[in-house]
Amino acid sequence: MAPLFVLLLVHFALVAGDTSSPSSVIIIGAGMSGISAARTLHDAGIHDILILEATDRIGGRVRQIEIGGYPVEKGANWVQGVGGQKINPIWGIAQKIHLRNFFTDVTDYNNFTTMNVFKQNGGVYPRDVVKTAVEIAKRGTEFGFNISESLKDSSEDMSVLTAQRLYRHVPTDALEMVIDFYYYDFEDSEPPRVTSLKNTEPRRFEIDFGEDQYFVADRRGYASVVRYTATQFLSSKNGIITDPRLKLNKVVRAINYSKNAVTVQTEDGSVYHAKAAMVSASLGVLQSNLIEFKPDLPSWKTLAIYEFSMTVFGKIFLKFPYKFWPTGPGTQYFLYAHERRGYYPIWKHFEDEFPGSNILMIIITDDEARRIERQTDAETEAETMEALRKMFGSHIPNPTDIFVARWWSNRFFKGSFSNWPAGVEQYHFDNLQKPVGPIYFTGEHTSEKYSAYVHGAYLAGIDSAEALIKCLKKGSGETP
Repeated sequence: MAPLFVLLLVHFALVAGDTSSPSSVIIIGAGMSGISAARTLHDAGIHDILILEATDRIGGRVRQIEIGGYPVEKGANWVQGVGGQKINPIWGIAQKIHLRNFFTDVTDYNNFTTMNVFKQNGGVYPRDVVKTAVEIAKRGTEFGFNISESLKDSSEDMSVLTAQRLYRHVPTDALEMVIDFYYYDFEDSEPPRVTSLKNTEPRRFEIDFGEDQYFVADRRGYASVVRYTATQFLSSKNGIITDPRLKLNKVVRAINYSKNAVTVQTEDGSVYHAKAAMVSASLGVLQSNLIEFKPDLPSWKTLAIYEFSMTVFGKIFLKFPYKFWPTGPGTQYFLYAHERRGYYPIWKHFEDEFPGSNILMIIITDDEARRIERQTDAETEAETMEALRKMFGSHIPNPTDIFVARWWSNRFFKGSFSNWPAGVEQYHFDNLQKPVGPIYFTGEHTSEKYSAYVHGAYLAGIDSAEALIKCLKKGSGETP
């Protein structure tokens, strides 16, 4: 019996081998918000923190991959909100680390005078036809802005689609729908019938930080912004974080909490203790069953989590042996107008960022993105090539490589970013932000003005950490 007893002791020692002594705060997730929150805590003198990250890297939904030897961003890609009176903090870091980026001329693209808009079965729409359709759409957007401003101090709300109906123009044909997609789905990742007008229009980041946007194309990756932030408080060597307070491949599966303490259990059997936890998991993860809260979160919190949308902003990258699409000013993007709204609508080449790369990126969202995630890459390649051959002819080559981003299928993310649906009240958002006892929540979805954006995640991490710091100094948690 002695050998069996020894084996059991060894077994339980291994399972509990990563059991930690209590920390002040455990941060769950090492994306932009988690790292920002951790740095804020550290800068406030709270150094006994522990960061548990489910994947093998930091950065969260900011991630670079390679296709055909060229780096592309499968997640966040733009620094949005530049050129205003206030400095976007992400732009400030990007400038500091010399992040390679390219100006996106939104004004030029929005007038579509030099953009190619392809018909479903081939050929390009006459530019005067496109210009007329765009002018109608722009006036509808301005009409929506005015209604949104009138609703700011009201409890009333409506969808973007309702505003379009009030304007007496709802996109119906293929050209109108692809322009509508470009204006709304490209930004919100959901159609106008879903999105709250009052809480999304006009874009607060444009008002606060400026309308300019920059497309990141750097071999170090957009996630170098997250890594830079991390190295400001975590020890590193030769650019690699070596600080024992960051633990990778730690999948949190349960959070037990009482009034003044939390216990976190991970998938590998490790157990960690702290006075408080900062959960920076995505809204999609909170809506899934990945993390179990013990006891269950109160109903007001659960309702708030489920009221908001976790969208799917899909990307497909195709690498070709040579380019067959137009290049030059005004051609970086082209649109495919299909009677099925959202069917491979937005295409972008990389000749400006990586000359000779022969890469196309396709943007799809919502149900189409989910459908594409479920099918094989071969099926997606066949569909995209059918569309391309209608646009550019049957002679074009097949791609040599394909990559399909699958954020929705990934249990550690369950989508791309959050969206505020029409009819969801302000108090629901307030409850989404609020802590439950010693458990605090952060992420782009907790940023009231900048949800869905990297700078929203960064600023939300600071705000959530500052709220936690106040409570730690008082020695108590806070619940509504």
